[in-house]
Amino acid sequence: MTTKLPDMKAPSTWIATWLGSGFMRPAPGTWGSAAALPFIIGVDYIAGLTGLLAFIAITTLIGFWSAARFEQQTGIHDSKTVVIDEVAGQAIALIPATALATLSPLLCFIGFLLFRIFDITKPWPIGYIDKRIKGAAGVMIDDLVAGIFAAICLTGLIYAKLI
Repeated sequence: MTTKLPDMKAPSTWIATWLGSGFMRPAPGTWGSAAALPFIIGVDYIAGLTGLLAFIAITTLIGFWSAARFEQQTGIHDSKTVVIDEVAGQAIALIPATALATLSPLLCFIGFLLFRIFDITKPWPIGYIDKRIKGAAGVMIDDLVAGIFAAICLTGLIYAKLI
């Protein structure tokens, strides 16, 4: 498969890059995670935990679709430009901040930081998933698991009353 530029007119490109935040450099994954925060905060404010869970489900489903389309368009597997996976993972990381506490700037920052640490360092099984699973599933699942790890850590910090 040859490498091509993404189709900038395709909705899947704008979804996969989370409204273009994946084109920002350096560290497009961090930009994508940061660009997800206003949406996560807005959903939490409007619809609470139920809305956040719906946002995660919808983002994950359209993430599988848009990541697959982006890979078909460009010929690049798990392009750094695709950040919809970070959006879904970041939202998962913030579930405890909505379910167990009031979403605050501090909880958003700590959830953001924890998610980025797990997404970047890729401890087992995140790294295993990242290397072994191909296609859109490989793009999405490692970040979903990184979000789960971050959510577990955030839950522990909240219950321990450290934040």
